[in-house]
Amino acid sequence: MTEIPRPEGAKRLMARRDPDAMSVGQHLVELRRRLIISIGALALFTFVSAFFYGWMLHFLQRPYCDAFPHHCSFYVTNPLDPLSLRVKLAFFGGLVLSTPIFLFQMWRFINPGLRSKERRYAIPFIIAAVVFFLLGCLTAYIIFPHAMKWLFSIGGSQLHDIVSPTAYLKLIVLLMILFGLTYEFPVILVALELMGVVSSKSLLAHWRWAIIAIVVVAGVFTPSSDPFSMLALTIPLVIFYFGAIGVGKLFHR
Repeated sequence: MTEIPRPEGAKRLMARRDPDAMSVGQHLVELRRRLIISIGALALFTFVSAFFYGWMLHFLQRPYCDAFPHHCSFYVTNPLDPLSLRVKLAFFGGLVLSTPIFLFQMWRFINPGLRSKERRYAIPFIIAAVVFFLLGCLTAYIIFPHAMKWLFSIGGSQLHDIVSPTAYLKLIVLLMILFGLTYEFPVILVALELMGVVSSKSLLAHWRWAIIAIVVVAGVFTPSSDPFSMLALTIPLVIFYFGAIGVGKLFHR
């Protein structure tokens, strides 16, 4: 017959099964597991993206051709540039495609420590984070032709451009990643409101300082430093700020 466990034994058994009672070593093992899955997804999607190199290069070259339709060829001066370009594009594609998996693994890692209310909001927040990141990348992609025209016109008509694909792709990819990360601002702000770190009332009271901070951040962190990119970053962030205040009020009703 199976022995009925004593009350003390039952408590110890429940403690072992309770995710919140995990030891530091168990947390580290779980973190390693989540990181291995995330890195594996990145490696897999990077490998897959390498087969779509031509499509990705054409897609990222499109803003350049929209800005200068009769002169948008790339010129390489280093024999290693084509290989370097293929590797970098494959990694960028893998990074974008593996982002949802990384966010999901991060949620699975912190999920045991969340309360039931916080777990209910976790999946919508992950979806919102992915959507806003892609929206930021798309915004940077759309405004990049205007940025290109401004950057080439600022030096005067005496300059003639010969564009390196490595330098060009570094700029457009950096701009897309920057916009994608910056567009996470409303998601983070709503999360802080739900956690009680900030309140909708205090955010609304300090809206003037927030706008000044947004303008400064947009001016400092825009890699192309052109007015189109700074406006395309500033205006949505201001809208997101007030939108996050409204969403925070709805959640606290």
